[in-house]
Amino acid sequence: MPRTTCPYCGVGCGIVAEADASGDIRIAGDRAHPANRGKLCSKGTHLGETIGLEGRLLAPMIGGQEVGWDAALDDVAERLRTTVAEHGPDAVAFYVSGQLLTEDYYVANKLAKGFIGTGNIDTNSRLCMASAVAAHNRAFGEDVVPCSYADLDDADLILLVGSNTAWCHPVIWQRIEAAREARGTKLVVIDPRRTETAERADLHVAVAPDGDVALFNALLAEMAARGLVDEDYLRNHCVVPDGFWDGLGTAAVAQFAELADLVAAHPRMVTLFSQGVNQSDSGTNKGNAIINLHLATGRINTPGAGPFSITGQPNAMGGREVGGLATTLACHLGFTDEEREEVARFWQAPALAKAPGLKAVDLFRAVADGRIRFIWIMATNPAVSMPDAGAVRAALALCPHVVVSDMFGDTDTARFAHVRLPSLGWGEKDGTVTNSERTVSRQRPFLPSPGNARADWRIICDVAVRLGYGHAFAYSSPVEIFREYAAMTGLARRAGKRLDLAALAHISDAAYDALEPFQWGGRHPLARGFSTPDGKARLVAVTPPAARKDPDFPFRLNTGRYRDQWHTMTRTGRSARLAAHRREPLVEIHPADAATLALAEGALARLVTPVGEAVYRAAVSEGQSRGQLFVPMHWSDTNASLGRTGRLVPALADPHSGQPALKNVPARLVPVLPEWRGFLVSRTASAAPVAHWTRSRIAGGWITEMAGEGAIPVDALLPDGLRSEVCDAARGMRRIAVSDGEGALLALLYLTRGGRLPERDWIIRQFDSGTATLAELLAGRPAAAQPDRGALVCVCHDVGETAILAAVKGGAGTVAQVGAVTCAGTNCGSCRPIIARLLEQSLQTEKEAAE
Repeated sequence: MPRTTCPYCGVGCGIVAEADASGDIRIAGDRAHPANRGKLCSKGTHLGETIGLEGRLLAPMIGGQEVGWDAALDDVAERLRTTVAEHGPDAVAFYVSGQLLTEDYYVANKLAKGFIGTGNIDTNSRLCMASAVAAHNRAFGEDVVPCSYADLDDADLILLVGSNTAWCHPVIWQRIEAAREARGTKLVVIDPRRTETAERADLHVAVAPDGDVALFNALLAEMAARGLVDEDYLRNHCVVPDGFWDGLGTAAVAQFAELADLVAAHPRMVTLFSQGVNQSDSGTNKGNAIINLHLATGRINTPGAGPFSITGQPNAMGGREVGGLATTLACHLGFTDEEREEVARFWQAPALAKAPGLKAVDLFRAVADGRIRFIWIMATNPAVSMPDAGAVRAALALCPHVVVSDMFGDTDTARFAHVRLPSLGWGEKDGTVTNSERTVSRQRPFLPSPGNARADWRIICDVAVRLGYGHAFAYSSPVEIFREYAAMTGLARRAGKRLDLAALAHISDAAYDALEPFQWGGRHPLARGFSTPDGKARLVAVTPPAARKDPDFPFRLNTGRYRDQWHTMTRTGRSARLAAHRREPLVEIHPADAATLALAEGALARLVTPVGEAVYRAAVSEGQSRGQLFVPMHWSDTNASLGRTGRLVPALADPHSGQPALKNVPARLVPVLPEWRGFLVSRTASAAPVAHWTRSRIAGGWITEMAGEGAIPVDALLPDGLRSEVCDAARGMRRIAVSDGEGALLALLYLTRGGRLPERDWIIRQFDSGTATLAELLAGRPAAAQPDRGALVCVCHDVGETAILAAVKGGAGTVAQVGAVTCAGTNCGSCRPIIARLLEQSLQTEKEAAE
């Protein structure tokens, strides 16, 4: 069976995948891969459900017309050529993605910076890891992660900062759990929210939004006061700026003393940080505050110690290596005269970019004001994911030349394209990716190329040929690109950088095909010195941001991921099992705040910020701090009318990294009181013509939640067929079943103007199985009472709360014992915090009853 890597997060899990004769995809974790050792999260486990031709772009399109590749490529090349001739190279931009393979990234960057001559190529990794990159460069002289996953195994203390690891990086979470069990590793979670991860920590520090700099400055001041600064390490390996120690300040968090005691007592400490640190207008300073603590205490470059930035995308690291960010030239090289000369000579580049290009937020501003007149967007959906996404859409609508390369033809972004180019997707691509710990792995194809789709690198090279650069883009396979990239890292080595793959510059085709995962730089790449002229790291003085208050927007809004979804759901949204965990976007709010607003659990609420508004269903949660809200990032206009979070976030960016601030947005919340509510279960997706709707995949079809004012457009909602209906005008209730006349159920519609709606889960199961009678379906419940399975807990094994509580009642006293009885939590492990919570609650209830 082919060995490949997962297309989701930066953990970089190895996968063994195979398509059988019937087209079913078998997925398993690769036990030989060092990143995951055979384990997979729920998203990886259910990858097979997300593969298929539904929605795929299978041929090039110019406007709404399908064309051949020659016509499409000629059109793109002419648009590029004309733009450069009339407006110069800086009127051109590329916006690329951590979903691209390293070989795709390499040729896109080479074409943009080396031959078109524009620095305007940036990546959606700017939205997730750019602040870590900037912090690394300021402290180490190079964007190098100084740790490895093995350091989690050896740590005595792990700080998780701004990371709901159990949900967002479940395989790493399992590794942390194993370390806690094996060596008693202590775990601290620093996060404004009491997430599932925080619930399982030894200590949860509920830091205020953007309070990380103050906290880590104060921790360093406290270590200095306790005599725990490593003066020898500072003297031999670091440069400390004048006045550094004078401005560290104090922290105002209730748990500070306990946190400081843990940090003082455990020198083998890893600080794992992610989007809660990076997605901030002080994100770079946060990263440096964390790094300062590790440098000053000598907790770096040794087993079980170091600051560890964990990436969000499968190839965010690979893109950083080859120059996918506008702020680097290529291979960790910048834009000094010496570096430019080296790169120009290596590429034989006729028009090398003279300076860094525009970062993502500024890039789309330049599209809006007409400075950029041609943009090529590859494998990403900025009309959903960018901050102030409404402005991004307006910019794309005005741009004369928008080219989109993607697997899918009807994304929110693709709707603005003048030219759409069909790209290969996961399972079809061939190349390499680099994960969070610098491990390079192969992504191998195990599926045929669908329709006329092509590899991204091939599309880019075909355009380059038409522009007259064929001699520099005459690649016939990914291995030829990889060899050139590996050779180019020799320039980085000569410049004193740690990125060095030059030993693979002559790798054979066969060796590339068989390439095993390998880690560049080793476990601690900076152990022999930092990538600065004097070989010493820099401590960077950083100042906490000022507190923000706005009486018009009394809440602070946090955004993030759900456990079983990925980015804008173009892939995971195809899986009924992954959708079952959260079928619609929720706004999480503290009970006291909900009471003040008279906002009930499950009610609709309008979330308003200075740049936009969206509608969510309320989830009242003790995990939220007072005055704070949380919403997911995943929903787009494809699957919701008003649930797109990108419309809420201002285009405010970190001044050093250009990374948008997605985690601390001023907001207010207003209850929505619709005249009617309802939901539709149907075989095909409904384009519900109502004010509020969200759509989610289920087994056998779709469920669409809806609400609105005035007349209900029943005929527009339902398919043609035979209708059976019940109605209670007094209660404003109406229920309709539609069949095809031969007994096959096509749709079920449930509506109310003031009453309660039936439970969805039972109806969804009956819609798929067809076992309920028509009377039961119209009643919305079984004729005879059935056991309630409760809320879904484990998506991997389809286990609900009822089965878990039954296992506890039957004697299961630990999470492992619950797993042995129910299988819940035995695959990806992301549901183990929920199981632990249910276990504790059940045991507490039994104890109170006994007393």
